[in-house]
Amino acid sequence: MKKRKKTESLSPFDLFRQSLSEGERAALCAFFNEFDTHCLLPRSEKERLKTDFESALLRYKELNVDLQTAVERLDIANLGGFYSRPPILWYALDDAAKIYPLSMRRGQMAVFRLSVYFYEDVVPELLQMALTFTMKRFPSFATTVKRGFFWHYLDTSKRRFAIEPDSGLPCRALKIARSGSQSFRVMYYKNRVSVEFFHILTDGVGGMIFLKTLAAEYLRLCGYPASPAEGVLDVGGQPTPEEAENGFKFSERTYKASGFVDRPALQMSGKLSRSKPYRVLHFKMDAERLKSAAKGMNATVTAYVLAQIFLAGRFATDELNGDMNIQVPVNMRKFYPSQTLRNFSLYCGVRLPVQDITSAAEIVPEIARQLSQKATKDAMSEMMKGAQGLVNAVRYVPLFIKAPIARLVYGFLGDKIFSTTLSNLGVVNMPEELAGHIESMDFTLGTALSNRASCSMVTYGNIATLSIAKMTADPSFEERLFELLAKDGVEAEVEGSAPDES
Repeated sequence: MKKRKKTESLSPFDLFRQSLSEGERAALCAFFNEFDTHCLLPRSEKERLKTDFESALLRYKELNVDLQTAVERLDIANLGGFYSRPPILWYALDDAAKIYPLSMRRGQMAVFRLSVYFYEDVVPELLQMALTFTMKRFPSFATTVKRGFFWHYLDTSKRRFAIEPDSGLPCRALKIARSGSQSFRVMYYKNRVSVEFFHILTDGVGGMIFLKTLAAEYLRLCGYPASPAEGVLDVGGQPTPEEAENGFKFSERTYKASGFVDRPALQMSGKLSRSKPYRVLHFKMDAERLKSAAKGMNATVTAYVLAQIFLAGRFATDELNGDMNIQVPVNMRKFYPSQTLRNFSLYCGVRLPVQDITSAAEIVPEIARQLSQKATKDAMSEMMKGAQGLVNAVRYVPLFIKAPIARLVYGFLGDKIFSTTLSNLGVVNMPEELAGHIESMDFTLGTALSNRASCSMVTYGNIATLSIAKMTADPSFEERLFELLAKDGVEAEVEGSAPDES
């Protein structure tokens, strides 16, 4: 009786250990001895990390992966020295990131989401290990937001970074006020892995490199190794200073400063919801059909989609006079040789009088003209100079004075000069050995204060996904957009969240 009670008290991992041969138990003991030398986190964090290894080994057993192979994939050397060294680094915010913590309100912050869809359901235990192994390659992400006297900054946080099941609406505000809290979250649901970032950490380009690297490491643990390529970093490689640099240092003296102030734009007319966002929709389209429709109008895909958004936006507003203005983020890495994983994007605005928004064929030429004029190196460099000027002007103003002013400017001017946003990350590739394991990707922007919709887009393989984060229950915008695309032969398969009625 006593013996049975003792057996019943053993953990699943203890029972697994007892089932091994003597040689296998010795190998496992050596494995965890090596873990002890590579992990010097506080006791509670270390125990959680050790449990992650145990859970992964148990899952490998369920997947009929032999112990030797499992131990090789989970090699403790993958931890590097990241979890054994004290946190000493800190990072000043890049010039684009400085506004984000200042403009936060309760329940409202600049968050975006990147997702990858595998052909098979996610194995959470292996995803957790993939995140643990990936974090050392992105030290500027392994940070927590701190308040300085003049600016916020990022302070290194050595801890177990945990995945979580995906529940609720995308792009909810992160809780960053607690000491040691992280500025991103990694979630999973069925075959989907999503990473949500507070914009203070990175932009869409840097975020996509993190997601692709995490996905590649996860697939390696699943038994599908690949050489780093196509924007996938080697998790065992050494981070470089350039990856954490402030890209705005490339601002050239030869450029004059261009301001950010513009006149207010028309907004869609739906009642703003209390939920942020109210709903998220994904229009999954055949990429070749989309390209063909754009080519039929002698337009780029971005210009073509902008035209359809203008038309759908006009249908969704009761205003008869004024301008619609769509914000288009521009990746500054196209113009300057930066390898930064942090923010290095600015934006231009494409503005049209509402009465001129009649048909895609008529407005595409003007959209293309404005993009070619405003999204150039010269125009963007002038704005970059302006951004630096704003930062320098308040450099020595204490944070407690800067913050309320920034919230006022952001709330009453920031997003009100735009009707909506279209952020297009373009075509994303993965290493050839891994591409066949991934079905699609999507990219979701968090909602703004006034804009009823925020649009974002990414293409993987032959699936172009246009995502819409809604701030209103009014379905006019997305319904008209669906009709306009279908009329041009671009049938969209619509997926997404249910409305949040809370």
